[in-house]
Amino acid sequence: MRMAFIYSPNGRNMPLWTPKAVGNNFALENTLSPLAKHRSMLQVLSGLDHDKAKANGDGGGDHARANATFLTGCQAKKTSGADIRIGVSVDQLAAEKLGDETLLRSLEMSCDQVRQSGGCDSGYACAYQYNLSWKSERTPMAPEHDPRAVFERLFGGAAGRGSAEDRARRAHERKSVLDYVMDDAKRLNKRLGSNDRHKMDEYLTAVREMEQRIEKAEKMSKALPDAKAPTGVPGGYREHIRSLYDLMVLAFQSDSTRVASFMMAHDGSNRSFSEIGVPQGHHHISHHKRDPKKLEQLAKIDKFYVEQFAYFMERLRSTKDIDGKNLLDNSMIVFGSGIADPDRHAHDDLPLLLAGGGGGTLNPGRHVRFDGDVPLTNLYLSMLDRVGVRADRIGDSDGRLPNI
Repeated sequence: MRMAFIYSPNGRNMPLWTPKAVGNNFALENTLSPLAKHRSMLQVLSGLDHDKAKANGDGGGDHARANATFLTGCQAKKTSGADIRIGVSVDQLAAEKLGDETLLRSLEMSCDQVRQSGGCDSGYACAYQYNLSWKSERTPMAPEHDPRAVFERLFGGAAGRGSAEDRARRAHERKSVLDYVMDDAKRLNKRLGSNDRHKMDEYLTAVREMEQRIEKAEKMSKALPDAKAPTGVPGGYREHIRSLYDLMVLAFQSDSTRVASFMMAHDGSNRSFSEIGVPQGHHHISHHKRDPKKLEQLAKIDKFYVEQFAYFMERLRSTKDIDGKNLLDNSMIVFGSGIADPDRHAHDDLPLLLAGGGGGTLNPGRHVRFDGDVPLTNLYLSMLDRVGVRADRIGDSDGRLPNI
């Protein structure tokens, strides 16, 4: 089973997103129309909320909270310093168990370059706004934006080829370097204060994980994919998104990882979309104040992101898995945003899709509406159950969703 969580920013023009009918006999509204071919493998989920993305006494910063809360369901500590605190994200809870069986515990990607220091949104640290995935309440999993770097992380690039003797020699050299780094870091750690010791612990954890990756790579005799390494970051945004989607498919196909997250752009992004006739910035347009022209432009951007997701679904559906089914059959893919109507910075009734068959455990081809204040994290608990990861709670969850 594979799990992926995909984020597109700045909310939606919700009337053009939400189907009017509930159940199997629903029609896709204009924004979701690119997914018509995959309607039978799709659930539109309405009525799920992220209460902890609201201010709750913390004032402005809805874009930072939208990103930080999306996979954690936790309220971010409002700080622009190094004392960040949020919570463990659902993908990392899954990776804790599923990652023992794959080369990479999880894969994190973004079309944005990471900003981990300084303040970004109304007093919130940039780390909140530029990360979806959190290994611990203070440790984000920084996403990679360069497709070539992602490929080399998965398959080693040119270094992944060559004779078994060459690969063994390189592995021995890497181990030697890591042994030296670990010994040196332990000596330094004894002379550090508590805050620096925390950062050093994060560093040592990364080193230990690198050691484990090398050991796994030595044991795994998986064929390299029939694909060329990307040359770098594409010039166009559509090509960049699709290049990273292609790499996620390769990662799932080769069983290099079973857990992935992809933030196409951080919330609050003011990227323009001249290629689809929207030269103004996305964030600027999202505060539409019911202006028909801005709502029309927002709908174009919404549809652009859905078109890219349709491309990803097609790639998964056309790729055979080891059991004869396709990758989409054996996946659970969440696609959505931490904001609904962006003009109000609304965090309830979020725009969400759940794609895939979940290995036969999901019931796709429906529009499902949940009534009342239902946390999005309830969905995540239900997804974890399906991959054999038992969690009593994620963030503000208060139960499981029985009807997915």
